[in-house]
Amino acid sequence: MTRCSCALCVLLLAAACVDIAKAQPRPVVTNGQAPASASGSAGFDGDGYVYVAGQSARRADGSVSEKFSEQVQQSLDNVKSVMQAAGLTMDYVVYVQVYLQDVSHYAELNQVFAAYFPKDPPARAVLGVARNPQSPVQINAVAVRDLTGRRSISPKGLPSNKAFSAGLLTHDRLFISTMPGLDPTNGNVPSKPGDQVDTALDRLTLVLQAAGLTAANMVFVNPYLTSDISMRIMNEHYARRFEFGNTPARATIEVSALPEGAHIAYTGIAVRDLTHRRAIRPKNMPPSPTASPCVFAGDTLYCSAKSGFIPGPNGGIYMAETADQTRQTMRNLLDNLEEAEMNFDQVVSTTIYLDDLAESAAFRDIYKKYFKGSLPAETTLQQLSPGDRKADAEGQYPTLEQMSLIAVRAPSTAH
Repeated sequence: MTRCSCALCVLLLAAACVDIAKAQPRPVVTNGQAPASASGSAGFDGDGYVYVAGQSARRADGSVSEKFSEQVQQSLDNVKSVMQAAGLTMDYVVYVQVYLQDVSHYAELNQVFAAYFPKDPPARAVLGVARNPQSPVQINAVAVRDLTGRRSISPKGLPSNKAFSAGLLTHDRLFISTMPGLDPTNGNVPSKPGDQVDTALDRLTLVLQAAGLTAANMVFVNPYLTSDISMRIMNEHYARRFEFGNTPARATIEVSALPEGAHIAYTGIAVRDLTHRRAIRPKNMPPSPTASPCVFAGDTLYCSAKSGFIPGPNGGIYMAETADQTRQTMRNLLDNLEEAEMNFDQVVSTTIYLDDLAESAAFRDIYKKYFKGSLPAETTLQQLSPGDRKADAEGQYPTLEQMSLIAVRAPSTAH
């Protein structure tokens, strides 16, 4: 019998993995050789992509280096371990999100990334948070199974950076790095908040145009903003860029800080073929000028962040405890999934924002009850210092948790 070479075996394995991933979403099996998240799968396969859970800077022995550069390196190495368990290398990574407790290390972060990804680095989002679960740095990732069409996007008019690509194209999607509200010619922050919002959106538009796409192709957006930008101003300027009622899904997150002194930045994902894009809206939610509840990109469903907000007339958050708010959040997310004829067992990735990481256990006690099979790849963080938890004059409480998710349906269920 003729033996195949190791290279051929790898190619055959990769091809088989592509077929499996497209057939049915499933967790990445690590056999204990790759780090898992605090709760959930280390990684999840679905619709030709692998979603890697948030990875801390912990070494195998549980220790964390005191040097920032080594923390970033270790987080990336932990991502690499999950990728290897999925049968891939870091060359397949197309998008990463980096959560830093201290954004003053941004230049050093870039140095590590430039060395780690010497050619066509992935798109990247970076934000400052109050706390990560296990270390000052946390990194999650998305990888594509098929490298066909993978291409870095470098728009004219935007400064280039060896640490990340402004945009990263795959065969069917575009992943866009955080586009900050900084003047691209000099790095200065415009004086007016509205101008900062428009500058960030203009930069996002440049990436889309360089990839041959428009705002109509967007399926998911993360606006990250500090307290210097009001939600009202951000929404007013943002709504002008999208079709009413057919906007991307959105997770708007107020953060502790953004790199280089920015107060707002946008990151997101677009689908290349508009015939593969479809917005989902439950009947109990009116059309919105700023966010669709969920949007399909092929068989992948990107859903907006939800909290314990009770929808409808006189809606609001009326629960004082994290566990009670979580129940309503999961109900709200289920409304979206059911409208798409899906359920929680098709969720491949979740991003969880807690008012206080000390209440992670209270959140997870409720969260995990909604999944019958393997838990998705998860990233959990506390983006701000805990706020005042008192009810207002109308008896409404502040948001103590919120969550966005990505789900994948099997191709046989596609419409």
